[in-house]
Amino acid sequence: MENFSAESIPDLSGINAVVTGANSGLGLETAMVLAAKGARVDLACRDLTRGAAAQDRIRSQTGNDDVRLRRLDLGSLESVHRFAAGQDLPVDLLINNAGVMATPHRTTSDGFELQFGVNHLGHFALTGLLLPALRQAPAARVVTVSSLAHRGGRIDFEDLAAQRRYRPWSRYNQSKLANLLFTFELQRRLEAHGERLLAVAAHPGFANTNLTSGMNHPATLDILGSFFRLLGQSGAAGALPTLYAATAPEVLGGEFYGPGGPGQLRGRPVRVTPAPQASDPATARRLWDVSTELTGVRFAGLD
Repeated sequence: MENFSAESIPDLSGINAVVTGANSGLGLETAMVLAAKGARVDLACRDLTRGAAAQDRIRSQTGNDDVRLRRLDLGSLESVHRFAAGQDLPVDLLINNAGVMATPHRTTSDGFELQFGVNHLGHFALTGLLLPALRQAPAARVVTVSSLAHRGGRIDFEDLAAQRRYRPWSRYNQSKLANLLFTFELQRRLEAHGERLLAVAAHPGFANTNLTSGMNHPATLDILGSFFRLLGQSGAAGALPTLYAATAPEVLGGEFYGPGGPGQLRGRPVRVTPAPQASDPATARRLWDVSTELTGVRFAGLD
């Protein structure tokens, strides 16, 4: 792990990967490396124009033509169902990467607060609906991308729709905490039922990507831009914890990976410790039950 890089990843021929938000940022970097190592990669993107540009770029740079563009809008349960219904191959790697950050108060097409709906509920539903395809693979992994921001998160079960109060960063923190609670609860259920599938989490530290594009606060964007340029690492470096979680043979279910440098802001991937609230089984079970109720998606055999 100490010297892990993209070059450390073995040949991935025969591996089928699905990467959400693969048209830019960390998702594009992750998909690029997986394709370069021979994996068959589905780019799960909301914006098909940008997705097509990413597809062309990946094919051109890697020489791997087995890269497919598929539409997925995590803010629409209808879109998530349609995507899962069109999955025609086993899924060895599901990379739950897509996300939005600190957006103005908006809702998804199903009425969920946008950040919670896209970052957590969309990926919860996608994972549950792809469970049959994941079980068809001999040693599948679900890697969900969280953030250092989870440390400031708490799940506001009494106001998940943010009808009483909306603070963009608090809601982002909540969604990133939800990513970890979901991962750890999924792994507990997989282990309890003797499943081979692994659920793992990762975070990129501070990486220079376009995640802030959904914000509409110019002053905040200027400050963040300077901060990321000063302390951030490249998108390629930020994708390494995700790639490690997805491919390293020593990875175990329920683990969390991030950069090993000071403050976990940058550096090679290492196993990291989540904030205490991410490891609370009671909160995780409650979130699981609420997510099931909101999305209508059940994880067959794991209830």
